[in-house]
Amino acid sequence: MKKNTKLWIVQGLLAALFLLAGVPKLVMSAEQMVAPGPIQVPVLFVRFIGVCEILGAIGMVLPGLTGIKPGLTPLGAAGLVIIMIGATVVNLVDGPAVAAILTVILGLMAAYVVYGRWLARQET
Repeated sequence: MKKNTKLWIVQGLLAALFLLAGVPKLVMSAEQMVAPGPIQVPVLFVRFIGVCEILGAIGMVLPGLTGIKPGLTPLGAAGLVIIMIGATVVNLVDGPAVAAILTVILGLMAAYVVYGRWLARQET
């Protein structure tokens, strides 16, 4: 399988997952977003993270599909890496440590997109 095909598969999976994670953060009520545990994140911050996840998901696929500003793809993926670093820290401190495994995997997948698309950009 070609590298470009692998990148598109990873980008599509990440875009779908981050859309599924981001949209509820925007539509849930404040009462539904109260997390059990010692770390209580402000509702506006959770909504901000939701917006960032949605924009990151769009940035992973839209520039490549339209051909407009494809250099934004690695930047969108890099933003998602940063979000996953924060999510991993929160999961290690507050939640079950097993949940941190998922955030690490998603962060590594996003880092793969950053690396792959950045290299592709440099070669052109």
